Amino acid sequence: MSSMDKMWASFIAMGLMLVAVLLVTFARSKTKGAVRFILSFLAFLLLIPALLYGLISMF
Repeated sequence: MSSMDKMWASFIAMGLMLVAVLLVTFARSKTKGAVRFILSFLAFLLLIPALLYGLISMF
């Protein structure tokens, strides 16, 4: 994998983490009940590909 591909993988990972953080922040401050759980769960699901892209960018 070239250095440029690793750079893009790291940018994708950072973007997914940013979206996850914003989702959790919104869910905890503005929502309640099932909507809060669904948004938090979606944020957690976004962290899985972020982890994979982060690992790809390191190796």
